[in-house]
Amino acid sequence: MKGPLKHRTLSAAIVDQLRQSILDGTYPAGSQLRQDALGEAYGVSRIPVREALFQLEAEGLVRIVPQKGAIVSELSLDEINDVFDLRRILEPRLLAQSAPGFTAKDFEGLDDIQKHFEKAIKARNVSEWGQLNADFHMALYAHARQPRTKAIVVALLQTSDRYTRLQLSNTKAMGKAEKEHAHLIELCRAQEIDKACRFLEQHIEAVRADLLRVVGGGSIGLR
Repeated sequence: MKGPLKHRTLSAAIVDQLRQSILDGTYPAGSQLRQDALGEAYGVSRIPVREALFQLEAEGLVRIVPQKGAIVSELSLDEINDVFDLRRILEPRLLAQSAPGFTAKDFEGLDDIQKHFEKAIKARNVSEWGQLNADFHMALYAHARQPRTKAIVVALLQTSDRYTRLQLSNTKAMGKAEKEHAHLIELCRAQEIDKACRFLEQHIEAVRADLLRVVGGGSIGLR
């Protein structure tokens, strides 16, 4: 059991590092990720590298192309619409089930994320903001008893993070998102759950619309 477990542990670490490198633009769209070169860079065999690339393919960050191997995926308008359609459907459902169970400790956690938002905005730290955004959304759904849906939303947030970073690097959307997150907290604290779910749907839709303007109007590799 030690061998396979070791490979899975290495693979998870490589996934995290490669994902970060793709999201921050170190490996731009169209870049070829060679297993042998990555194995040498990380000091591991090709097995955990291959497993990591398959995981990144499942997340939509790379494509496995015959004769070429792993290629960093192009930015995709179709993918944005697909991801945000699913988020708009799934996340309000999670919030509706989770919000009635919020405790004072839950709100302390959400408020803490908001404080870190403010710091990230002042520092123009897009990378940190992307993780805080995912943390905030998943904190809203902490009490939802829908484990499969939550797992899907985690993957959707990972995929949308790549686009969100592009959006935030080109707009003043960080401050707008922070204010909208604060309003979501207020609605949940007041137990105005229906209003919170509707506002969450509007928030997700507004981010999608902004992304489509930014990505669709750019010269980056679209498909």
